Amino acid sequence: MSAHAAPEPAARPKRVRVHHLAEAKARGEKITMLTAYDAVTARIFDAAGIDVLLVGDSIGNVMHGHTTTLPVTVDDMIPAARAVAGAAQRALVIVDLPFGSYEAGPEQALATAVRVMKSTGAAGVKLEGGRRSAAQIRALTDAGIPVVGHLGYTPQSENALGGPRVQGRGDDAAATLTEDAVAVQDAGAIAVVLEMVPLELAARVTEEVRIPTIGIGAGAATDGQVLVWTDMAGMTDWSPRFARRYAELGRVLQQAAEDYADEVRSGAFPDAGTSFER
Repeated sequence: MSAHAAPEPAARPKRVRVHHLAEAKARGEKITMLTAYDAVTARIFDAAGIDVLLVGDSIGNVMHGHTTTLPVTVDDMIPAARAVAGAAQRALVIVDLPFGSYEAGPEQALATAVRVMKSTGAAGVKLEGGRRSAAQIRALTDAGIPVVGHLGYTPQSENALGGPRVQGRGDDAAATLTEDAVAVQDAGAIAVVLEMVPLELAARVTEEVRIPTIGIGAGAATDGQVLVWTDMAGMTDWSPRFARRYAELGRVLQQAAEDYADEVRSGAFPDAGTSFER
């Protein structure tokens, strides 16, 4: 190449598609998933090689200050999902359908999912429930919309479940959860999240179903793992037991804000190097 020739454009990263998840399970390769709610974090996680970015209804807790996910609406989800999908070049982007947007039945679920897909550029949606949501999953799948299921502790049902409690303990509960996982698979889901499930049960479900299982508080035998990114990065004072803090970004960010405030008050910022002349 001559000294004046334009450099070759960087190769676009290979996009993670639905079939890549199935192939990863078949090869025994772990799938990585993190939540994301904006373009900045989506771009960082995408560059880090995260396979799936979940625009979770946990946005209600993490970004909006709610104590549960129940107040989150479709209107809340769409701008966040659009930002994440626009920033991600490689990762598969999945969007949660929030509480009240799909429970009425297949027609409501399809209308909501179509709106989300057309408005965001995401690759698929996620919804909670096993057999009770099978008809919705089938309707979306038949319409060409990839669906990820969610079993175990399902935050949208936390009032009925008595709060964030481990699900599937005992033979009857374990059998019910396994049947729900099979129902989600048979309805056409591409994967299923298992949240706060005993590790032995999660391992058994992972062996039972053909689709990938993504664990969160479900042990290491699942086909992949997901965490809420603020738990993973130490952005909060408290993290759930199943989360590991890989950094303490909250402390770093607070220190940066304190340093900024100190320099503004002392007059050290802005200085000549950060100011303009005529």
